[in-house]
Amino acid sequence: MITPRNPVPAARLREFIDAEAKALGFDAVAVTRPDAIAEAGPRLGAFVAAGRHGTMEWMADTLKRRAHPNALWPEARSVIMLAMNYGPDENPLELLDQRDRAAISVYARNRDYHDVIKGKLKTLAQKFAARAGADVKVFVDTAPVMEKPLAAAAGLGWQGKHTNLVSRDFGSWLFLGSIFTTAEIAPDAPGVDHCGSCRSCLDICPTRAFPAPYQIDARRCISYLTIEHKGPIPHEFRAAMGNRIYGCDDCLAVCPWNKFAQATREAKLAARDDLAAPALAHLLMLDDPAFREKFAASPIKRIGRDRFIRNVLIAAGNSGESALLPVVESLLNDPSPLVRGAAIWALSRLVERGDFEKNRARLAPGEPDEDVKAEWAHAMEPA
Repeated sequence: MITPRNPVPAARLREFIDAEAKALGFDAVAVTRPDAIAEAGPRLGAFVAAGRHGTMEWMADTLKRRAHPNALWPEARSVIMLAMNYGPDENPLELLDQRDRAAISVYARNRDYHDVIKGKLKTLAQKFAARAGADVKVFVDTAPVMEKPLAAAAGLGWQGKHTNLVSRDFGSWLFLGSIFTTAEIAPDAPGVDHCGSCRSCLDICPTRAFPAPYQIDARRCISYLTIEHKGPIPHEFRAAMGNRIYGCDDCLAVCPWNKFAQATREAKLAARDDLAAPALAHLLMLDDPAFREKFAASPIKRIGRDRFIRNVLIAAGNSGESALLPVVESLLNDPSPLVRGAAIWALSRLVERGDFEKNRARLAPGEPDEDVKAEWAHAMEPA
């Protein structure tokens, strides 16, 4: 906890928060109560009970704390929600037509946003604590905090039919962070749903990950499959992934409210040139040291080289680019079973059956991994 000093009258706290948040680069700030999202807990419980969280066991493990903010910190009286715009300069959906290029989710094209935002939140929290005579705690995404419902309760926007936060000023492109405090701050009015009859985000989903409006099945979501899922990508979703190698922006990018999004953003969140549309051929050649160096400050580093190459191989198989064959074939001998299995699938999509059979006859008999054996067998089945 931060020890407060030099408290100021409560009437001036909100003015101070707004001014300091803007100075630090936040684009929006609002306040709510910890008990303002009573309906979020049961919704989360139903989501987990239905198994829609997939292998994200941490969601089930932290269910009680996540469902009730006061369970995380009983002394909290107010939650300051802050948002930072990361809207792209271009429509990320246009990259999906460039099959020899990799589509990386907009949020991951530069530094890890947790690092960017958390430092700013801590600075604001320290200044606030010194003036408010209150204790504070800072949270950014990785803690068991339901930030989207809290942001909606604070009036930063509303949770759209794709379950993400939508803002009338920034569309679907907002990073969120929160400051819990023991200070009593007048709450803002909650956000109002402006989705209307629009179904754009639901209808564009390549894998049909939305069972109904305002519901998501993570097990079918490309963001989950490429980031959270540790094993082989289920066959039923591989073709639909296209060239999406880390996350998926389709449901965000198609939101009509994006047309009102302001173009300014924190410079550290703008896309790195080498991650805006990287070539699949280059990414496939990354060994572990090269992967770590390239993604040293990126959220992509967290999934590790093998999972990343798995994703790139799925994109290679969807590319139709025969020029990728040499590097795909080299990965058939990769030390990682996860990579070898994905390479088999990519190869099966890029060569004629006879050429594929030659590789299978050479490599399958000596393969020790059961999942990789299954990939060889599956690839030989009739389409």
